[in-house]
Amino acid sequence: PADAIALGIGLVPEDRKHQAIFATLGILTNFSIAALGRYSNAAGFMTERREREALASYRKTLSIRMASPEQPIEGLSGGNQQKVILARWLARDPKVLIVDEPTRGVDVGAKAEVHQILVHLAARGIAIMMISSELPEVLAVSDRIVTMRRGRITGEMPGIEATEEKLMELMALDQMQEATQ
Repeated sequence: PADAIALGIGLVPEDRKHQAIFATLGILTNFSIAALGRYSNAAGFMTERREREALASYRKTLSIRMASPEQPIEGLSGGNQQKVILARWLARDPKVLIVDEPTRGVDVGAKAEVHQILVHLAARGIAIMMISSELPEVLAVSDRIVTMRRGRITGEMPGIEATEEKLMELMALDQMQEATQ
């Protein structure tokens, strides 16, 4: 993980509750944990003002709804938790952001917000690798789609040409090839 982070890769995992958040800790800590060096001074001490300013900026940009930075992150909705995790990695200025099932466990409104954020990040030049089992989500935000089955690539197509039917065909290719052998 340290090598990936040093290379500019961020990860928003599928299981937010078990792999991304520190449930009982405050939002500020959950936000800054991946970029502590950016919020510390030359002596290695945290500069809380810098940390709070960064969170305030992302709070506004990503429309994170929270009572205060000290509020435990577990008290936020799933969508707002997800936005805090996105802000965590954006604070590191990633080159590549891997988002695995980015809207799992969030309401419809938050899904649209997360999709909009991902499209905006891609437009800014951040490579977004989205892993999703929801075809409408894939079709809504992808420039290029690669389908896989059992760990193998079964197809690829530009997002503009993709339909649910075409994607289903590509996902079943590996299965059809196995049946003919």
